[in-house]
Amino acid sequence: MTDGPQHFPPPGAPPPEESRSPLPAAASPGPGQAPPPGAWAPYAGTGGPSRGLALGAAHKPGAFPLRPLNLGAIYDGAFRIIRFNPKATVGAAVLVTAVAMVIPVLLTTVLTFTVGLGVSSSGDIDTDASTAELVGALAAYGSLLLSVLLSQVGVVLVTGMIAHVTRAAAVGRRLDLRQAWDATRGQRWRLIGLTVVINLMFLVLITVYVLLWVVVVVVSPSALLVVGWALVTVPAFICLCCWMWIRLYYLPVPALMLEGTTVFGAIGRGWTLTSQQFWRTFGIGLLTVVMGQIAGGTLAAPVTIGGQVGGLAFPEYAALVLVVTQAAALVIQNAFIAPFLASVASIQYVDLRIRKEALDVELMREAGILS
Repeated sequence: MTDGPQHFPPPGAPPPEESRSPLPAAASPGPGQAPPPGAWAPYAGTGGPSRGLALGAAHKPGAFPLRPLNLGAIYDGAFRIIRFNPKATVGAAVLVTAVAMVIPVLLTTVLTFTVGLGVSSSGDIDTDASTAELVGALAAYGSLLLSVLLSQVGVVLVTGMIAHVTRAAAVGRRLDLRQAWDATRGQRWRLIGLTVVINLMFLVLITVYVLLWVVVVVVSPSALLVVGWALVTVPAFICLCCWMWIRLYYLPVPALMLEGTTVFGAIGRGWTLTSQQFWRTFGIGLLTVVMGQIAGGTLAAPVTIGGQVGGLAFPEYAALVLVVTQAAALVIQNAFIAPFLASVASIQYVDLRIRKEALDVELMREAGILS
């Protein structure tokens, strides 16, 4: 497939007479007939499949063009997916995070108005407090940590849902929250298992590196050797983690959800798709993470600052204010970061399959552009 601006006029632009697409148009329902179940509503600006469709529009039946994508097309597609599927993207992320945050908020509220919490106005544990207050403070903060972990499990499920949303958006279909959730049926435990396996890999790697550090510090006769060890191994360890992130962690989720493979089969698919595409995939992924963290932190900053001010203004309720504001900040961050990161990763998965496996032909057939 030739890639170039001259071959992809803007969607909806009238084609020259010699460039009209010879491809057959999708059959449309006759008078009085309803479209088949799951029939897609065209995304704004795409025009949808119709007779006399321009070649450029034919290559973009949904949120992004069905051709090798550049950075701008990937980000544009991600924002379109979020914009036109808000319930299945932002709504799902907010829902799972808010449900998880109910636990620490309720527990901290009860403890604050019963036994009290041994927390200073800055939110630190007050060592001069009674035993009951110290236990209450530890329980409140412990429940917050547990809820953060639970919310991350929920975000993993949301990532799987967004993979299905992206696949549907590629051909112009939209999924609501229930449809996206139903699409993950039979794959949820495998998705959680995949996350556990990959994180265990990273945990083992970090543990081995920390143990090596302990050995070096213990047996090293001088601090100069420790500094030299740090200068050599810290950059190497960071590079290794980045390499593992792209080759083993970045694309297995969409592969698992969309190909129906096993946990290790999904890891293998991620490895295969990123082969000879590491730097491009890494650059887009790293830029996306940086953008997401900056945007999420900026959105949550007013809530975080409000919590610090509230703790100083009402020191007797400092723990409650801190937990509530941290919960709200996490909901706000996940509302943007999780859908954006998942959408970009899923589009990159589709892009790599288009480049390596001609997935665009299959998607065009599904969209009714090709017979």
